[in-house]
Amino acid sequence: MVMAEKKLERLTMSKSKRPRKVKRVSVSSKRQISIPKEFYEKLNISEEVTLELYGNHLVVKPVHDGFDDFSEEILADLINEGYGGMDLIAEFKNRKAQLGNAIDSLIAETAKTDTVKIDDLFEGNDNE
Repeated sequence: MVMAEKKLERLTMSKSKRPRKVKRVSVSSKRQISIPKEFYEKLNISEEVTLELYGNHLVVKPVHDGFDDFSEEILADLINEGYGGMDLIAEFKNRKAQLGNAIDSLIAETAKTDTVKIDDLFEGNDNE
């Protein structure tokens, strides 16, 4: 029954959301998995990944140099807004939790906009 539901879910998914590659891996007794070499190399994974849980889906994302989780910026804003002590910690956790939704909204909003070629941006601007 579960297999049929998963197959139906995959078939009814839009093509852009369907997985392009699927590999079945085992989980060790220590809850460890091995990332297939093909995936590891394709994603350019180095020493760390992040794990995100979406419902019953586990998403593994590579961490690359320059990854910024905006913690310093959030803390600076909160301090400027007068937060301190336990209130600072509570509000920091709240804002960090909202960050993923904010980024998802920005991505969705960007996807709705028309793309513009770089040449079109400067068309008619002959200041060279």
